[in-house]
Amino acid sequence: MFHHSHILCLLLTVLLFACTNNTVEKNVADETHIPYQSEKNNSLYKAIGGQQGIEKLVNVFVKNIANDPDILPYFEKSSVKHFKQGFVEHFCGIVDGPCKYTGDSMVDIHTGMHITEKDFNRVVELLVQSMEEVNISYRNQNKILNKLASLRGQIIKI
Repeated sequence: MFHHSHILCLLLTVLLFACTNNTVEKNVADETHIPYQSEKNNSLYKAIGGQQGIEKLVNVFVKNIANDPDILPYFEKSSVKHFKQGFVEHFCGIVDGPCKYTGDSMVDIHTGMHITEKDFNRVVELLVQSMEEVNISYRNQNKILNKLASLRGQIIKI
């Protein structure tokens, strides 16, 4: 079973990552198509509804952030459109979709933000809440959170 604190850490990682000017390259379906990741390994991407499912999740997540008075200040200067776009693209790669992140490192993005462990955990809670609201199974939530867990140290207290 995945611990709640790990889940929270993963959520904040994803959320804060998308606030920057990150870009993700998507595969182009043409003769020169070279997948960034094995297309055989995108079952999690498919299980959560592919691009459409990710966009739905991100919309709910942004709504939940906007309604949280402790977390919203981290995003006061962020463009909602830009955040959504970056989060969708990053999340696509996290769930083994046809995307590759090419933006700044997590450390570069979060240095100076002074993100506390408490706030990081709260963002993870908001992500979990959002995944539940869009009916992502607990099994798939845990897979997603497991993929995000390694980013925690690159986000808080830096």
